[in-house]
Amino acid sequence: MRILLVEDNVPLAEGLSAILRGSGYAVDVVGDGASAEAVALAESFDLIILDLNLPEMDGLEVLRSLRAHQSQAAVIILTARGTPEERVKGLDLGADDYLTKPFDVSELEARIRVLLRRQAGLRTSRVDYGGLTFDLTSRSFSVLGKPLDIPARELALLEVLFLKAGKVVSKDAIINSLTGFDDDLSSNAVEQYVSRLRRRLQIFGLTVKTARGIGYYLDTLAEAA
Repeated sequence: MRILLVEDNVPLAEGLSAILRGSGYAVDVVGDGASAEAVALAESFDLIILDLNLPEMDGLEVLRSLRAHQSQAAVIILTARGTPEERVKGLDLGADDYLTKPFDVSELEARIRVLLRRQAGLRTSRVDYGGLTFDLTSRSFSVLGKPLDIPARELALLEVLFLKAGKVVSKDAIINSLTGFDDDLSSNAVEQYVSRLRRRLQIFGLTVKTARGIGYYLDTLAEAA
């Protein structure tokens, strides 16, 4: 899933983005409020991790602008400003969670999983569809308890489609989600990944169907017939 990290502390931003990418997330990083507002409104993100003490535009102003523009991205405020008043203000402006610095990375990752699970409408961290099981905690797929071993880009594509099984995911949303794997991802490349993934999924009773001119969606072979 795609995350926008808004943090002006360069060492912290580099370290945290590396950890999140290592966990399988596509991460974009910006270091000031004005850029955060522009990028978040121009592109699609599942989650925004937002510092408050930012150059050019305060994080709360960024949050206010995003919600005023109907941005549906989940927002975790990550800041040194941890007074009760600041927390209440951030949550009232539309933040989904609030974490103060210094923080434990494992706690941040757990909160990320909770928000992404909530966005996907999931009550548990394990989801079954067709012959596959997806564990949101470990970000991994398995078949009858055995790990599914496929290339990283196809795995990321499968996750995007799996969490919205039966619903169409646009090509633009797929490109945005896979940006962290290939910065020059084209529409033709997406079609190639879809074709490869479709072939791999047949033995699990699943397929990727095309909604012409819109995008793709995951379906079971029985329903696709």
